[in-house]
Formats: sequence, C-alpha cells, structure tokens
Amino acid sequence: MRRWTFLLLALCWSIGASGQEKPRPAPLVYVAPVEGIIDLGLAPFVQRVLDEAAAAGAAAVVLEINTFGGRVDAAVQIRDALLNAKVPTLAYVNRRAISAGALISLAAQHLVMAPGATLGAATPVQAGGGAAQPVSEKTVSYVRKEFRATAESRKRPALIAEAMVDPDVVIRGVIEKGKLLTLTTDEALKHKVAEARADSVPAALEHAGIRGAELRRAAPNWAENVVRFLTHPVLSSLLVTLGMLGIIIELRSPGLGLAGAIGVGSLAAFFWGHWIVQLAGLGELLLAFAGVVLLVLEFFVIPGFGVAGILGILALAGALVMSVVGSGATPEFFMFAAGRIVFSLLLALLASFVLLRFMPRTRLGRQLILDTGLGAGYASGSAPEADLRWLGKRGLTTSPLRPAGIAEIEGTRVDVVSEGELIEPGTPVEVVRVDGNRVVVRHITHTHNKEDT
Repeated sequence: MRRWTFLLLALCWSIGASGQEKPRPAPLVYVAPVEGIIDLGLAPFVQRVLDEAAAAGAAAVVLEINTFGGRVDAAVQIRDALLNAKVPTLAYVNRRAISAGALISLAAQHLVMAPGATLGAATPVQAGGGAAQPVSEKTVSYVRKEFRATAESRKRPALIAEAMVDPDVVIRGVIEKGKLLTLTTDEALKHKVAEARADSVPAALEHAGIRGAELRRAAPNWAENVVRFLTHPVLSSLLVTLGMLGIIIELRSPGLGLAGAIGVGSLAAFFWGHWIVQLAGLGELLLAFAGVVLLVLEFFVIPGFGVAGILGILALAGALVMSVVGSGATPEFFMFAAGRIVFSLLLALLASFVLLRFMPRTRLGRQLILDTGLGAGYASGSAPEADLRWLGKRGLTTSPLRPAGIAEIEGTRVDVVSEGELIEPGTPVEVVRVDGNRVVVRHITHTHNKEDT
C-alpha cells in the first residue's frame, strides 16, 4: 500500500512540475542616440548597431532622435539601412527630428514622439556664405520623392511627407502654399504620422508591444568618433590645407623632413576618413597618388612649371573634390565642395609663399628649410675659410636652385643655396651670406656694371 501511495505522489509531482512554465528572459532592445549634426560618420554607427542587434536576436532597435538635421546623403544612407534592417526598428523623437532627422524618423518601422516634440521642416538648403542658400528644383524634387517613397514603404501619409520638403505642396486644412510643414506631437498623432506619445524609451516600447525590455544603450566607438571628427567640413578643409602646404614646402626644400611628414600625414588622414564613410574609393586614391607623382616630376625632373605640374594639381584637386561629394551629389553641393577645396589649395599656396620667403631669415627657418636642402647632397666642398672669398660676388645659376644647386661665379662652379625661393638656371645671383660651408645667394632683380656706380 505504501509503495502504491509513493508512486502516485511522484506521478502527481511530475505532472505539476511539467505544467509550470520557465520564466522567459526579458526581450533585448538596443538603443542608439541620433543627435547633433547628421553626418556621414553617423551612418556606419547606425549600421553597426542594426547588425549587432540582428546577430544578438534583439527584439528591436530604438533610435532616440534629437537633431536639427545635417547632410542629406548621410540621412539617405541611414534611411536605407533602416528599410533593410533585419530587426524591428523604432524612432523615438525626443525632442526634435528636423530636416534629415525627419527622413530617418519616417524610415523606422514604429514612430513615437515625446510630448512637445517636433518633426519636419526638411527642405534641402546649401550651407555657405554664412547663410543657408536655396537649391535647384531638381534637388528639391529628389528629396521630396525620397520622403514620399519612405512614407509609402512604412504606410504613412505620403503627401504629409512631401509637404515637409516642398513649400509648393498644399494640403487643405493642414498646410498652405509657400509654407513648409512641421508637425508637433499632437499634429503627428492626428495625421497618423506618429503612432503614440511617450515620455520615455520604455513607454515607447510598450506602445510597440514590447514590455519589460532589457535596454542595451549603444555609443559610437573610438574609430567611429575619429571618422566623424575627420570628416567634419571644417577639419577636412584644414587637413587639405596642411597637406598641400607640407608637400609644397617639402618639394621646394628637398629631403623628407617635418614639412613632408605633416603634409603626407594630413592627406592620409583626410582620405582615410572619407574612405571609411564610403566617399573616397580606389579611383580617388589612385588619382591623388598620380597627382603627387606628377608634382614630384615637375619639381625634380622636368625644369620649369609646365604640363606635368598643371596636370598634377588638377588630378589632386579632382581627387579631393570627389572624396568630399561622393557619388550622386547634387550640382549645388558639388560646386560648394569644389569651392571649398579650391579655397583650401589657394590658402596652402599663399601660406607656402609666405613661409618660404620669410622663414629662411629666422634661425628656425634655416634649420627646417635650408639645412634640409643641404642634406639632400648639395653641401659645399670648399673649406669654410675659402668660402668667404665668394661674399658679395655675383654670377649665374647653372642648375635650378630648389633651394640648393650650382652657380658659376667668376668662372668657378660653386655649390650654393637660395634663401628658400626657387631660382631657374641662367638667373643672375649675388652671394649675400656665407655660413660656414654654406654659400647663400639671392636673385638679382637688375644688374649694372661697377664702373657705372
């Protein structure tokens, strides 16, 4: 009897235990901030978060948006990533999604707004000259259709999306002609652009049917932060100026030194940052390399300044411009980018002229420029005492001075150095200084006979 009682109790316990469900783990949700300026460095970050969330089996990815906008091409990249995401996405507008931020918000599967938030005002403009400039109808049409296609793919009012871009779009009772549409939270809910109002990310997730989620907040890693830093318009222009300035000074003062290292490093940082954000490709890198090679040939192989130098400058400038605008750029942005690069190049030329003209007169300049030129193998073979006999003498250059070279003085070939300027062969020069075994000459702008003085 006891045996049968024990078996019956064991059977009841096993049945009860099997009927109990194991507690389910909390759903995992990634939260990525989209704030500040929308730039091309933000797109790789959003793509990485979407990929990590999909690989981890996350329930959703939340983009917490608070931005006044930025680059249209960057927003389009993020928009495409959201439409192709393999994980549910939710845009939580906290507190504003203006311009490019509006396109990103519309591309998410769910759209929830915080109380008092705004969404819209997305007409494209061209920054420059201290104020926003209008763009062509072609550009407006392109951006308008991007908004419409995005809204249609997420079953949101397409005409509302177009009115955020084009002031010519009229919606009776919503927006009149000549005005851009910006929606408040209540208006977005009324016109079925947003799904719900929420004062926090967990509350927004509840409206999407996700409760008790484990939030994993993502942040750009150091590489993504560096890329965003390098591709900032102001810094990228500065890198171009420093790069060209360093290369020009190094070419005028042969011998790889500090100027050359700064120039090469600056251009390398520029192209690396734009390579990561998929603006610069192999073609741009090869074009830039060809430009530098042509400039080197012009300075060291081909006398004077001719076809090779012009082609080198054009090739390098073209590579820089294409690396800024990328593919599919609007005409306005292309012209703006080209102007930015040309300004940076002109600034580098002006700065190099000033430095090469005045720095050789300083102790630091002689160390950085003149000594570097002598290190390339143009040191005078005469003893320092014998060099003094050339002081004040005049002659003609028999080779280019870059800044070192050879001049014929009183029938003798002498190794000389200019004061940092490029002097062509056959130019009259005068010895203005003898520093040890260094004979420093200066271009004579006019000559006269001593008997006439």
